[in-house]
Amino acid sequence: MSAAPTDRRLLACNPRVAHSSLRGQVQTARFSDGTLQSVAVPVTPILSGPGGARDREMVLGETFCVLEDREGYSFGLRPSDGYVGHVPSADLGAAVQPSHRIAAPRSYAKPTADLKTTEPITHLPFGARVQVAAQLGDWARIEVRGQPLFMPACHLAPVDTLELDPVEVAARFLGTPYLWGGNSAFGIDCSGLVQAAFHACGRDCPGDSDLQEAALGAPLPQGTPPERGDLLFWKGHVALVSSPDTILHANAHSMNVAYEPLAGAIARIDTSGGGPVTAHIRP
Repeated sequence: MSAAPTDRRLLACNPRVAHSSLRGQVQTARFSDGTLQSVAVPVTPILSGPGGARDREMVLGETFCVLEDREGYSFGLRPSDGYVGHVPSADLGAAVQPSHRIAAPRSYAKPTADLKTTEPITHLPFGARVQVAAQLGDWARIEVRGQPLFMPACHLAPVDTLELDPVEVAARFLGTPYLWGGNSAFGIDCSGLVQAAFHACGRDCPGDSDLQEAALGAPLPQGTPPERGDLLFWKGHVALVSSPDTILHANAHSMNVAYEPLAGAIARIDTSGGGPVTAHIRP
C-alpha cells in the first residue's frame, strides 16, 4: 500500500473526513467517496482553507468532489488533478454532463439570441464546460445557474474533442493578466497556463509548477537544445518553449501572458533573484 501524500494540496483529509482512497493510511472520523458537483459560476477559487488564500481556480462546469460541506465551504478535491482545498459552497451545484467546451480565449452569454441587444452579459472563460440545449442560428442556448442564456456558437467545441498543440492553446491567452493562483482567461499564472494548455490537449498535468516539475517527465541533460513544447522550470516558475529561442509564459515581469526571448529571460530571471533554470523537461 502506498503512503498517503504529505502535501496538503494532495491530501484529501481533515480531522473529520478523508477520501475513501486513504482508508488505512490516515486517521480521521470517517471516510467518504464524496459527492461530485459542478462549478456553477464562471470562475471560483480553490482555497487553502475556509476563507483562506487562493491556491488555484476552477471554471464553469468543472467537477469538484465534495467530502464535506461546512460553514459555507466545501472541502474536497478536483478529480482532474487531485488538487485538494476548499471551495465556496455557493459556487457549486448539481453535477452536469456538459456537451461543449469554450475553445475561444473568452466568451460571453446573454439573455437573448440577438447580436445588438445590450442587456447585461455573463463573462465565460476558455475551458468552461456547458450543456447546449439548442442552437438558434449563430447562438447556442445554455444555462448558467438555471438561467437560460445564449452565447456565440462559434466559440464552442464538442467537449470530447481535444486540442493538438499545448503551445498554440497557451498562445490564445496572450495578454491575459498575470494572477497568482489564476486558472482562467480573466487572470492566470505560470502553472495555470501550462495546466490549461495541457488539459485542453487531453494530457495529465498537476496544478502548481513544483508538482509539474516532479510529474511531467525526467529532466533532460544540461545543454539539450530546447524544442517547441518543452517546459523550462525555475524555482517557483515554469514556461513553455514556443521555439528554440523563445518562451511563452504568464509572468509577473510583464504582468501578463507574453512571449520572451529565451536567453534574455534566463538572464533576467537569474539577475532578479529567481536563480537559474532548475529543469528542462520534454513531456
